[in-house]
Amino acid sequence: MTIDYDVVIIGGSLAGHYAALAATQLHAKVALVESQLNYGFIHHQAMSEIAKLAQNLGDAPSFGIHATQCHTSEKCSMSVAWQEAMLYADGVASNIQEQNSPAILAALGVDVILGKGQFQSSPHLGFSVNNRLLTGRTYLLATGSRPLIPEIDGLQTTGYLTLSNIWQSLKASALPKNWVIIGGVPQSIEIAQTLARLGCSVTLVVRYASILPCIDLEIAQLLQAQLEVDGVRVLTQTQVTQVMRIEDKKWIQAADKAIETDEILVATGQQPNVESLNLAAVGVKWHRRQLAVNHKLQTTNHRIYACGDVIGGYDFANVANYEAGIALKNALFFPRFQVNYQYVPWAIFSQPMLAQVGLTEAQAKREFSRDEVLVLRQYYKSATLAQLRGETTGICKLIVLRNGKILGAAVLGTEARELINLIAVAMSQKISVKHLANLSAVYPSYSEILEQTAREWNKQRLNSNIALQDFLESFFHFRRNWNL
Repeated sequence: MTIDYDVVIIGGSLAGHYAALAATQLHAKVALVESQLNYGFIHHQAMSEIAKLAQNLGDAPSFGIHATQCHTSEKCSMSVAWQEAMLYADGVASNIQEQNSPAILAALGVDVILGKGQFQSSPHLGFSVNNRLLTGRTYLLATGSRPLIPEIDGLQTTGYLTLSNIWQSLKASALPKNWVIIGGVPQSIEIAQTLARLGCSVTLVVRYASILPCIDLEIAQLLQAQLEVDGVRVLTQTQVTQVMRIEDKKWIQAADKAIETDEILVATGQQPNVESLNLAAVGVKWHRRQLAVNHKLQTTNHRIYACGDVIGGYDFANVANYEAGIALKNALFFPRFQVNYQYVPWAIFSQPMLAQVGLTEAQAKREFSRDEVLVLRQYYKSATLAQLRGETTGICKLIVLRNGKILGAAVLGTEARELINLIAVAMSQKISVKHLANLSAVYPSYSEILEQTAREWNKQRLNSNIALQDFLESFFHFRRNWNL
C-alpha cells in the first residue's frame, strides 16, 4: 500500500489550519479536508468591541468630556446603527477568512481538498472525499462542534437561535429588544453582556449555582455582579421547562418564572461534528458530547488523533491549538507527548475580562493541605494605571503554596489576558511567586497589580512567623543603637 500523506487533517477549524501549517513547517506532506468554516466567533468579538466602545463613550462625562447634548451629571446617550455595525463585523470576518483561505494554505504547501468525506476500512484505512481516496500514515480530526439542543417542551416549534448562527441570523433584521439566553457557557456570558450594552433587555438562565462552574467562585460572583450592573438579569440554579409562543411573543417557563421575550438563544453545550465520518467502521468511539481520546489525543483507533472542541470541553482557540500541537507531534513522530492543561490559560471576553490558569482556590484546597495553600489577592483600584483610566473594577488572585510554588491564578479586570499569560509562563517554568514580586514592570502598567499581589506572599509568611518577627524587631533595635 502506498501512503500519500504523513498526516491527513479532517476539518477546517482554526485548530485544523494551525496543525496543517505546523506540519508543512516540519516538511511533512499534509492534506487538509475542509468544508465551510464558520466565522461567527469573529462577528461576536467584533460586536463585543463595538459594545465596549459605546460603553466607553457613554462614560466620557466622568473624565470631564462632554458632548453638547450631555449634562455634567449624566452619561452621554449612545446609539448603535445596527446594520452599520454588522457591516463592520462582516469586514473583520472577511479579512480573517482571507488570511485562512485555501489559496493561502495551498501556497504554503498544504494540499487542500474542499468537500465532505468519510473513513473507509477496506481494503485499508483511508479517507474518501470527492471520489478520491486519501491515505495517510496518521489522521487528525479537527472538525469542531455544533450546538447541542436540550429537550425542552415547545422549543423546536417556538424557534430559537444558537451560538453558531446568532449574528448571521440578525444581519437582515433589526436587533430584537428582549432576549432570554439559556445556558451557562463562556460565550453565553459574553453575548449576554454584549446585548445588554447594545441596549437590549437580557435574562441569562443558568442551571448551576454559579454562572460558570469552572470559574473560581469568588471571581464568578464578581463577574455576575458586573453583568447585573450592565443590566443582565441572571437566574442561577434555574431550569427551563417549557417554551411557547403566544401571538407574536415567545414565553419561557424558568422554574416558577414566566418570561416574555422577543428571541431565545440556546447555549447549553456543544456536540462533535462526526456523524458523517463513518467512524464506527474504523473503530473510533464517540459519545453525544465528545470524542473519546487518551492523554496522547489518540482515539480508539490509534492512527486517528483528534483535537479542539470535537473532543469536548469549552471552545477556546488557544486550548484547541495547544491540543493540535500535541496531537500533531504524536501523529508525525512517536506518540509520547501527553496533554497537560495545568499551564494552559483561557479567558472569557467579558468586560472586564476574566482569565484563569491552573487550579482554583477550591481545587487547590482539596488537593493540598489547607495550611499549605495561600490565597493572595489584590484589587485593581490599587493600580495607578487603573485609576488613570477609570478601570478600577477587578481583582488579581494567585493560589500558591507556602514554598512559593504557583498553583493557579484568576484575574478579572482590564488586560487580564496579558497578565494571565505572564503567570502561565511563570508556572510552566517553575518560577516562584517571589520572582513575580520583583518583576519591576514599566510604571504605570497593569502588571503593577501582579507585583502587588505577589508581594502578599511575603506579608502572609511574615505575619504567620512569630519567631521571624521577633528576630527582625531585635535586629533593627540593635542596628539603631549600634549606629549611635
